[in-house]
Amino acid sequence: SMFFICLFMHVGRGLYYGSYTYMETWNIGVILLFATMATAFMGYVLPWGQMSFWGATVITNLLSAIPYIGTNLVEWIWGGFSVDKATLTRFFAFHFIFPFIIAALAMVHLLFLHETGSNNPTGISSDTDKIPFHPYYTIKDILGALLLVLALMTLVLFSPDLLGDPDNYTP
Repeated sequence: SMFFICLFMHVGRGLYYGSYTYMETWNIGVILLFATMATAFMGYVLPWGQMSFWGATVITNLLSAIPYIGTNLVEWIWGGFSVDKATLTRFFAFHFIFPFIIAALAMVHLLFLHETGSNNPTGISSDTDKIPFHPYYTIKDILGALLLVLALMTLVLFSPDLLGDPDNYTP
């Protein structure tokens, strides 16, 4: 989805500008990314039924490839030796709770960012670049949001079946 594309671009920008040197901010950001992906995964396996059992089994079984602790980790996540109703109920609870955890992590991410300031790759004093915040940045943010909505609307209105199964649209 476009949300994850924006997240990956944000991480890529951080890698390009060397923001990984701000350890606290970077580590919270990585945890935030993993929590977001975990929430999306749990939402993926939530539609109740046989496919949710299959999805939870296949994807969580990937953890069994971790040496030494993989098998125990999978059994701990499943709550036993196989995926059951209790596993999906636990995933549902986590899927409900994680957005609140993500919001808290985003605030901590911003807190650490304001501790260090954002990256200045050239090392030049940025005092000369300071401008009044509202007009320029508001217009820049609105333009970015409009371009994002334009890209999504173009995709949805001109090629709705491009990213999915066209059989979903048969009457």
